[in-house]
Amino acid sequence: MPAEIAWLVPIIASFIIGLLVGAIVKKAFNLMVLLIALIIVLVATGALSLSFHDLFDKAMEILPKLYEAGSGWLNVLPYSSVAFLLGLAIGLWKG
Repeated sequence: MPAEIAWLVPIIASFIIGLLVGAIVKKAFNLMVLLIALIIVLVATGALSLSFHDLFDKAMEILPKLYEAGSGWLNVLPYSSVAFLLGLAIGLWKG
């Protein structure tokens, strides 16, 4: 690859990674909103019985595992790159 365009590869890669992460985050957020809405409807109709204590216990069981899984990925993403942040913003907006 010529040296004149070799500097573009990391910028383009960071931008594409940002686009993909933004689209994934947006889809995951939309899925969580729909799941929460479903749970609210099920609780309101009496089909599902939840108490605050049940939710707290389940959250304390799941959240540490999610944090451990996510902290490893944070070091992989080029989150300090302007190209990544621009791709992330476009991915969140259009994704």
